Amino acid sequence: GFRNLRAAEIKHGRVAMMAASGGLMAHFVKFPGFEDIHSGLSVVTTGPGTYGFLALAVVAGALEMGLWNQDPSKEPGNFGDPASFGQ
Repeated sequence: GFRNLRAAEIKHGRVAMMAASGGLMAHFVKFPGFEDIHSGLSVVTTGPGTYGFLALAVVAGALEMGLWNQDPSKEPGNFGDPASFGQ
């Protein structure tokens, strides 16, 4: 119902914020092994860029399916402190 829609809205908003930050950081930060790959959307169709995209998709899917599940006893969007920052 509404509770599931609210949790999905909050989660998708957080993902969109991380994607926007990642899009900006891609121009300034290069991971080891990816220094020669240019920035932009065409990176997904190049060799090492495709492997990085697939790795990112697998990690994001694993987090979505396993670690970041909504607890019915908590309000929507409250995933506790998954990184143990003590907040």
